[in-house]
Amino acid sequence: MEDLQERGDAKGKRDVAIVRLLHDLALRRGEVVSFEADDVDLETGTVSVIGKGRTEKVRYTLPDPTKEALADWMEARGPEAGPLFTNFNRAGRRGRLSPRAVNYIMEKLGEEIEVTLKPHGLRHSSITQALDATNGDVRAVQKFSRHRDLRTLTVYDDNRQDFHGQVARLVAV
Repeated sequence: MEDLQERGDAKGKRDVAIVRLLHDLALRRGEVVSFEADDVDLETGTVSVIGKGRTEKVRYTLPDPTKEALADWMEARGPEAGPLFTNFNRAGRRGRLSPRAVNYIMEKLGEEIEVTLKPHGLRHSSITQALDATNGDVRAVQKFSRHRDLRTLTVYDDNRQDFHGQVARLVAV
């Protein structure tokens, strides 16, 4: 991400903000592309999100690095109302990024650092890190990840702890 931050151009600032939101808040790509500029409140350090399958926005606190990335992007983007994340096309028209465009951006960023990078992979990594950081507090991480079903998080937790491998080692005597 350091290379991307060093670019300093508008696309780089946009991409850093997207990566930060996908990872730091464990957002889905559809949630990220649905943001309007006024969904971000830099003074209070919050962002309003309409979650998957939901109809009302919920306000979430931004970690400092995410807030800084959004501030950089919003300064480059300009103060106009409308979609928070826009494309940069050759004709100069800036429309809302699509979920597919976010996939493409992540794919290109991944190529630069020679890893496979996908939006949901950032979310998955974030949730796994949250489970590690909270010592496996699935209830807290359920609130963080906005998963309705606690069983979904048990899959993340099981993968994190490698229960399969632990039991396999016990069986393989």
